[in-house]
Amino acid sequence: MTTPLLPTPNQPLPAQPDLARRRALLAMTAAPALLAGLPGCARKAPAPAFDYTLLDGTRQASAALRGQVVLVNFWATSCAVCVKEMPQFVALHQRFAARGLQTLAVAMQHDAPALVAEFAQRRALPFGVVIDNTGAIARAFGGVRATPTTLLIDRSHFEVWRHEGEPNFAALQERIGPLLEARA
Repeated sequence: MTTPLLPTPNQPLPAQPDLARRRALLAMTAAPALLAGLPGCARKAPAPAFDYTLLDGTRQASAALRGQVVLVNFWATSCAVCVKEMPQFVALHQRFAARGLQTLAVAMQHDAPALVAEFAQRRALPFGVVIDNTGAIARAFGGVRATPTTLLIDRSHFEVWRHEGEPNFAALQERIGPLLEARA
């Protein structure tokens, strides 16, 4: 009779498991922890609830975004990388908006509202622009401090991807497509 490599739930472990069993047990317990530290392998975290006001004065709540795929970009007009990458966010939004992608550009607390409004108007940003004048949105997302920071939220309202710095837009596009196909 062959002993199974891993014990069944009701079967106790032998006093001194052989090397194969030790490796299997280590893989079962360590793999999830190791994978959680790798980019793209992190566990989903619920996206926070937050209220926001768009530049046009419209008040909204993140709860209204549930069931949609949402791209959130924390940025600042004083951030050269943010300014440089904004046309790529515009292109990404235009590519996927008809399929349901919602995009929010959240200007950081230290950014002057007049500069944010002027930037958004001059660039004709086609998505929601929010000024996080109290820092509450950045705090809700775990204390975002670096710009740019980009997050992707799935239809079930889970944060499925986060990146500090300029993202690889081709890879980001590949992440968004399947999320738009999935149903909550």
